[in-house]
Amino acid sequence: MQLITFETARGPRLGALLNSELVLDLAQAAERQGEHGAWLSSMLALIQAGEPALALVRRLLRASEPAQCLELASLRLLAPLPRPEQIRDFANYELHVRQALASSMRLRAHAAPDPEAALQQLQASGMFAIPPVWYERPLYFKCNRFSVVGPDAVVEWPPFATKMDYELELAVVIGKKVRDVSEAEAMDAVFGYTIYNDFSARDVQAHESQFRMGPAKGKDFDTGNVFGPCITTRDAIADPYALQMSVAVNGEVRTRTTAAGMQHSIARCISFLSQSETLYPGEILAMGTVGNGCGYESLSFLNDGDEVTLEVEGIGRLSNRLRRVPY
Repeated sequence: MQLITFETARGPRLGALLNSELVLDLAQAAERQGEHGAWLSSMLALIQAGEPALALVRRLLRASEPAQCLELASLRLLAPLPRPEQIRDFANYELHVRQALASSMRLRAHAAPDPEAALQQLQASGMFAIPPVWYERPLYFKCNRFSVVGPDAVVEWPPFATKMDYELELAVVIGKKVRDVSEAEAMDAVFGYTIYNDFSARDVQAHESQFRMGPAKGKDFDTGNVFGPCITTRDAIADPYALQMSVAVNGEVRTRTTAAGMQHSIARCISFLSQSETLYPGEILAMGTVGNGCGYESLSFLNDGDEVTLEVEGIGRLSNRLRRVPY
């Protein structure tokens, strides 16, 4: 199933795609069928209710007629999970990590009085080699769950930044409360998958990274975390690592790739996080930027007004336009 959250005059509503053009308002359908509808009040309520709620959605879809549905094109979609319980973002693709570190080194050197000498010095220092710990364990940072937007939302270019970028990522939505879960059982905690565009202020990120504490204002600004267009439930994705992925800027394809090649599997990431720590339904785990999945890797940045479109097989397309914010 593909589940969405859409805006109405009555507030956000939960929907399920009947097909590529039609959406069933689930709470309305439950009322029509005389079913218990409290599970369908929001995406989070549905996720927290678990399998009984999913079974209800399946029944409603089977019983619904096209005439009872809304046209997808007429709806304003929100992020499918407008306020996640938590967001964590991994760095899980070696090609991306290697190329991003090289770009960070070049940016740092460019700011020096003698860029070429600075570049040689940084290369010799080994500071921009992938540290061994990256290969040993899944590494991540926590994102601002309050800065989430969805499809077609305008992403604000913060005034403190000069170099803006996109990131193409597959994200996992947690569906069960787990702690100390094994890798063998970890995938049972997955509710579904969505697309994540982690908009980033690269000049700020490069400057802040000198302290080696992780992202700060280079990642934290309103509208910077974009999810959508839907959550595709786990049963509808046979192999998440085989999904075709692409990114286009103003209609020009920048990258075509797949989700294959993670250093640490989804199950490994979930199991690692759950060590002595409870994961809750409604948390989102982004699996990391795929190789060549951002402009940073080639130092190709965005311009004011650019439209970025991410596409992932089985989930859909996520488009957003970037706009400068005046002081």
